Amino acid sequence: QVQLVESGGGLVQAGGSLRLSCAASERMYIMGWFRQAPGKARDFVAAINWSGGNKYYADSVKGRATISRDNAKNTVYLQMNNLKPEDTAVYYCAADQFISANLPTRENEYDYWGQGTQVTVSS
Repeated sequence: QVQLVESGGGLVQAGGSLRLSCAASERMYIMGWFRQAPGKARDFVAAINWSGGNKYYADSVKGRATISRDNAKNTVYLQMNNLKPEDTAVYYCAADQFISANLPTRENEYDYWGQGTQVTVSS
């Protein structure tokens, strides 16, 4: 069973930055980040392919987020800058074990999920 473990969440003031990490127990071809605010659906944030050459971001974070990965460590990162109160959510790491030409953005396209890490942005 593949395990994904997120870390790096916390409380930050608006305008600040955080780097989230997700360590996978084995190599996954596509890694993604989602987030879920209280009372809302889980939304796509970003995804990256195996080589790191293909990345995709939700419009809500484009220009403020950078997804990257270190395959030697089976780890994916999400750097979030200029954080806003509306970024407050539980952030989930997700993994897709299958190679795909297009980066998936829907929950049901991912095979494995982490337990989530809370990010709270104060105004």
